[in-house]
Amino acid sequence: MSDQRHVVVVRKAEHADVDGLVTCSIALFAEDAGTRDPSVNVDWPLEHGPQRFAAGIDDPDRLLLVVDRDGEVVGHLTGVVAEASAMKPVRVASLVSMYVQPAHRRGQIGGRLTSEFMAWAKEKGAELAEVTAYSSNSEAVRFYERNGFVSKSVTLEIAL
Repeated sequence: MSDQRHVVVVRKAEHADVDGLVTCSIALFAEDAGTRDPSVNVDWPLEHGPQRFAAGIDDPDRLLLVVDRDGEVVGHLTGVVAEASAMKPVRVASLVSMYVQPAHRRGQIGGRLTSEFMAWAKEKGAELAEVTAYSSNSEAVRFYERNGFVSKSVTLEIAL
């Protein structure tokens, strides 16, 4: 029996990773928004993902990280930094999306992604970092709380 060690690396995305980013985004939409929010276009990753991810790789105010396991993208994180404004006079880094394939969860990969995001946000001069999660996704909420995020507001909605 051979001992196969798989190398899992968190790194910045490259253009060769776009297909893997789209695949992970499709899985995220299906697992999260697809089960929690009927108003979300779950086809967005397929329709718009390739262009958005390709553009994001070259945008200095966007962060695209991939979880690379032996050359295969098995997870991702996207983030963005917004400039300060009169209404909010601080730079804010938003963790836009994060996904790790179920077979690769529980191995501290999410924590590694989050740490990389925080370091990048500080490097970009952000004073705050934020993330949005569906309130019904208690596992994600607990994950973000374990990584230092605290609940600030609640969005309530009603279908019309």
